[in-house]
Amino acid sequence: MVAFGVIASVIGIAIGLAIDWFPVQGSTQGEKIDTFWDVLIICSVPFFVLVVTVVLFAVRDFRMRPGQENLDGPPIHGNTKLEVVWTAVPAMLLVGLCTYAYIVLDDIEKAPAKGPERVVKVTGEQFTWTFEYNEGGKKFKTAQLYVPNGESVKFDVGSKDVIHDFWVPAWRMKIDAVPGITTTYRITPKRLGNYPVVCAELCGLGHAFMRQTAHVLDKAAFDRWVQQQVQRTAGGGAAAGGAAGGGGQSASADAKALFTTGNSAGATACGGCHTLAEAGTTGAVGPNLDQVLKGKDEAFIRESIVDPKAEIAKGFPDAMPTNYGDALSGPELDALVKYLAEVSK
Repeated sequence: MVAFGVIASVIGIAIGLAIDWFPVQGSTQGEKIDTFWDVLIICSVPFFVLVVTVVLFAVRDFRMRPGQENLDGPPIHGNTKLEVVWTAVPAMLLVGLCTYAYIVLDDIEKAPAKGPERVVKVTGEQFTWTFEYNEGGKKFKTAQLYVPNGESVKFDVGSKDVIHDFWVPAWRMKIDAVPGITTTYRITPKRLGNYPVVCAELCGLGHAFMRQTAHVLDKAAFDRWVQQQVQRTAGGGAAAGGAAGGGGQSASADAKALFTTGNSAGATACGGCHTLAEAGTTGAVGPNLDQVLKGKDEAFIRESIVDPKAEIAKGFPDAMPTNYGDALSGPELDALVKYLAEVSK
């Protein structure tokens, strides 16, 4: 049993450490969390193997066979020393792991000792996230998350309606967004790229569609993106979170492209949920726009975009995000409304 248990433990630990359990690691906090996970595997696999080994060997060698029902001897109290050992050892292990977990949690929640820390206000609502920045006294909102690589970012998280959960799997950190209170956590991105933003708390019929993107940019690209958002906000349009290297769409924007693929940050992309023959989209999450917009005027279409809860199509979930007034600039919204009004006549 000992030989079998040792061999199985070694193999189990090796497999556990070799499996790529998580998405790409995108933050410095993620390093410590992944290390803690490895420690848990190293500590837990031998105990799992111990229990399974004893059970299997007992089933093979000591199971009761026909005619042996009364041969197991009289009831006994047991071995007190053995019971103390198998209670004390797991208890000490749990205390040790809890202590280690507390140290890791305390470490990853600390504010940076030096260097800047950016604060981003995150607001969840059915079924979208909105991100609010304050850069040098200039405030703006976006429908996509942008952060600079290598700098600490503190997220102040809240909700407008029900409980959501703000989670970027690559950063390993997540926290509930609760109506009426502000929860926080901080991360320091360490890898450039785009990563999914997920709601990890069942929040309604549209929960599965509450997906956005976190963009990690180098410092120069992030500064350019901030400047673009400040300029767009100052110009009277809500910031849509344009790509860091180029400008956003103007009044002459290609509204068809805006409908099918979204603006430069990926906001809207209406075709992912709606069918519209002229745009060649076949989404079935929301109503068929060729049918529900037929004969509707621009005022109705505009209200349907910025206030989708005003009238919900029968037979479809109340799943459309309500932040498109922030996600689209004024010219983008005008172009999209005009386009939909023309192609759905």
